[in-house]
Amino acid sequence: MSRAVTVLGELGVPVALEVASAHRSPKRVRELVQSAEQADVQVFICGAGMAAHLAGAVAAATNRPVIGVPLAGSAMSGMDALLSTVQMPKGVPVATVAVGEHGATNAGILAAQILALNDAALAKRLAERYRRDQ
Repeated sequence: MSRAVTVLGELGVPVALEVASAHRSPKRVRELVQSAEQADVQVFICGAGMAAHLAGAVAAATNRPVIGVPLAGSAMSGMDALLSTVQMPKGVPVATVAVGEHGATNAGILAAQILALNDAALAKRLAERYRRDQ
C-alpha cells in the first residue's frame, strides 16, 4: 500500500493511513469510516488479502468512492483477494485495481483522478506527473 501513499504524496494529496481488519475489528472499521467522513475524506483506498473483505465493509458504511487493492499473501497469490474485492453485490460498488504494488500505484492515481474532478490544481499536477512523464 506504500505505493498509493507515495503517489498521493507526490501529487500533494494529504493521506491518512489506518490499519484495521473487517473481520477482527468490524466496529473499529465502521468508526474509522464515520470519523473519516466527518474529517471530509473524499475517497477511501483499502488494501486487503485473502478474503479481502475490508473494501466491501468500508463501501457498506459510506457513499463515498472506495478503491480496493487486492493483496497477495496466500497460497493463491492474491487471486482470492482479487475475486473477493471485485465481486461485490449490486448496490455496494468497489472500484478494484490490480493485485499488489501495481494495483496500489493505480489506486493512488485513481483516487487523485477522482479528487481532481473538483480541484484544477491537482488535475494539472496529475496531468504533468502521470501523463506527460509516462
